[in-house]
Amino acid sequence: MAAGALWPVLVLVSLCPLVWGNPSFTIDYEKDCFLKDGKCFRYISGSIHYSRIPSSYWKDRLLKMYMTGLNAVQIYVPWNFHEPQPGVYNFRGDHDLEQFLNLTMELGLLVIMRPGPYICAEWDMGGLPAWLLNKKDIGLRTSDPDYLKAVDSWLSVLLPKLRPRLYNNGGNIISVQVENEYGSFHACDYGYMRHLHAMFRLYLGDEVVLFTTDGNADYFLKCGTLQDLYATVDFGPVDNVTKAFEAMRRYQPRGPLVNSEYYTGWLDYWGDKHAETPADRVSQGLQAILESGASVNMYMFEGGSNFGYWNGADFPKVYKPITTSYDYDAPLTEAGDPTDKLLAIRSVISKFQPVPEGPVPPPTRKFAYGLVTLNKVGDLVDLLDILSPTNPFVTQFPITFEDAKQYFGFMLYRTRLLGDVPDQTPLAATVNGIHDRGYVSVNGHFYGVLERDSLKVVNVTGKEGQWLDVLVENMGRINYGNDLNDFKGLIGNLTLGPDLLENWVIYSLNLDGPISQGWPHTMDNHILGIPVIESRTGPAIYSGTFTITDIGDTYLKLPKWTKGQVWINGFNLGRYWPVKGPQVTLYVPGTILSTSQINNITLLELETAPEKPLVMFLDKPILNGTNVGK
Repeated sequence: MAAGALWPVLVLVSLCPLVWGNPSFTIDYEKDCFLKDGKCFRYISGSIHYSRIPSSYWKDRLLKMYMTGLNAVQIYVPWNFHEPQPGVYNFRGDHDLEQFLNLTMELGLLVIMRPGPYICAEWDMGGLPAWLLNKKDIGLRTSDPDYLKAVDSWLSVLLPKLRPRLYNNGGNIISVQVENEYGSFHACDYGYMRHLHAMFRLYLGDEVVLFTTDGNADYFLKCGTLQDLYATVDFGPVDNVTKAFEAMRRYQPRGPLVNSEYYTGWLDYWGDKHAETPADRVSQGLQAILESGASVNMYMFEGGSNFGYWNGADFPKVYKPITTSYDYDAPLTEAGDPTDKLLAIRSVISKFQPVPEGPVPPPTRKFAYGLVTLNKVGDLVDLLDILSPTNPFVTQFPITFEDAKQYFGFMLYRTRLLGDVPDQTPLAATVNGIHDRGYVSVNGHFYGVLERDSLKVVNVTGKEGQWLDVLVENMGRINYGNDLNDFKGLIGNLTLGPDLLENWVIYSLNLDGPISQGWPHTMDNHILGIPVIESRTGPAIYSGTFTITDIGDTYLKLPKWTKGQVWINGFNLGRYWPVKGPQVTLYVPGTILSTSQINNITLLELETAPEKPLVMFLDKPILNGTNVGK
């Protein structure tokens, strides 16, 4: 946390509400307001995703939200973040939901919980765990018994953690959402929603306010709402707030007006322009909502980062993966820094309720650590004994990631050429047969990329007996709409010329395990400072080291690199794709760096590395470099 960011905590103790008697949070349908301890109450909230922020920065971000004047925060709980395998739960470290909730309580912030089970959130598979797809025909977000069995098991773990934290039980959770934007999903399964409603009541009791959120149009609210669940809507800055709430009023005639997602910005897709929403438009829209008497939650207040493989994807007509940065052009940046948008919002809030005295805490320290030289460790196919320690799958036809119970990252598909291929011959995927990108090599020579919805043919040559390799990358599962059953890998067969390819050897790759344990920097024959003179194309591992004397946040720029994944000190920062944009730099939290030890950086470059394999650390992000070129 930046110097000076701690002092407002001294003020907070006296500001935390003291409730004499039984605390209560209910809805008054006659006065059209929430009742908090018997008095009409309006919340002004902001969304923050603990899963996108290092836990060491949680307090810093929440304090900045409090000092902006918010009296509540809204929180998603990603199911797949906490149950990576069936019955295996992770609530430790950056996954420690209860510690995050403790901090909200400590800072005097109320909480609006959105536990799913589906959350969207531009998060992989909308928060649903990919292991649900082990049953290929599972009906996600429906009354399918297999889906409900998994949901019930998860809720039996999660919801008891929340019950003692409900406001009516002395905690600070004032309301809980059931499912999320269900009206945007094709199933329209009221039985499913009734089942969830019953489960939430079973574990949380009859007093807590349960609600739904949907777009502000009748065709969303028709299937998204349910009797006994309070219906709310979401919309961004509009010219006519009264009109924007009309659909909600048709489905929820009485009670407080609520915009559960007032959009302060928007997400970015690889290859699109960086989304930006002007601060004056956001603040004016917020003022209009507050003038209407409505409660509001700003989505996002801080976006954070899709570290590792957690980004989702959309499928409007073609597959569109979401960037590593989830900055969202929000009032707090990806690094948690206050913006002009935040100050404009604070000014608006001050017109409607008291704002804590004193300035918003300053940005975290930023450093431009400069250039780091990397060396090539080796081609990925030469490192399989380290990166795929288990036996490969041997199968006549390709299997998916889910068949191999590998839910993220990469898998290598290889088969031997049955004859010479002297002339350029098309290696082709069936329609929609690659999920999501396949990097094609023969005998170690890189030929190109097969890509979902666009690049379906790569021409290759080779000799009989040589390996034809296709390294397939999962670029993130679809998180919104009707295509959530998003299987990864080779979904169909490949052909080479007229021939159907068979007899595959398939390797599940575990890059994060060895790298988190110090590889490749622990290799005796590595990091000798001697450049490796090898091919710069095709999937390969590069690494280097650097030392620093001061710790702060920084941004990693990868000039002339093409596409890949990067780790620092074993922490998976996420995907880079500067040639595609708009994101050029990766946010590096200072909390993963060290002044007492050498810092390690490891890259998986998937296509083409630069002649001089350098990276650089800047003190400012570059998020708007669409199609910046090589």
